[in-house]
Amino acid sequence: MESITKAMRIFAVSSFLCVCICFTAKAQDFDFFYLVQQWPGSYCDTSNGCCYPSTGKPASDFSIHGLWPNYDDGTYPSNCDPNSPFDPSQISDLRNEMRSKWGSLACPSSNGQQFWQHEWEKHGTCSENVLSQHDYFAAALHLKDSVDVLGALENAGIHPDGGQYSVSSIMDALKEGTGYTAGIECNTDESGNRQLYQIYLCVDSSGSNFMDCPVLPQGKCSSGSQVEFPSF
Repeated sequence: MESITKAMRIFAVSSFLCVCICFTAKAQDFDFFYLVQQWPGSYCDTSNGCCYPSTGKPASDFSIHGLWPNYDDGTYPSNCDPNSPFDPSQISDLRNEMRSKWGSLACPSSNGQQFWQHEWEKHGTCSENVLSQHDYFAAALHLKDSVDVLGALENAGIHPDGGQYSVSSIMDALKEGTGYTAGIECNTDESGNRQLYQIYLCVDSSGSNFMDCPVLPQGKCSSGSQVEFPSF
């Protein structure tokens, strides 16, 4: 009987330790974030086209695509907690700012809520041990306000005027303007031309501070190529 009781105690302690270890592993299960911003002109200038949000045409500025947890090896977690659905009431105080800085250009036209739901459930749930649902969206908005991506480019003579610019000059301008090396993603317009589409900046796992990227997204834009920066 004593041996059975002892075995039960060992099992209970082991189970407790397993829960703690597993929770800790989950709590630290990413290394950094990508703050991803997209140029609306490049989103719209494709064969798929775009639809302006129900609030009207967005400003001619980079907008937030997402705040994405990543691993140092270039992979990333996703859809981490199906028991944490998007709750619009959690971001009621942020809604106007999100419509301005994190709008959806997908068709049909919308108020952005479906887009935010996707970003939270795919990416945000993988960081909820660090950032609550409200804080996740607030962090992305704060980070966007902390760096002026378009301003950094325009200060270097790179304007959204339909001109061609080298990827290396774009990266140099962003490094000069933000202090960090950025990842560049291109897409293809209706005529098959490569164009500047998205900018990736790295953020520490607290979601608070920009940092040098452990790894940049691969295969997005060739550093030696010329790309269009379309107007919007």
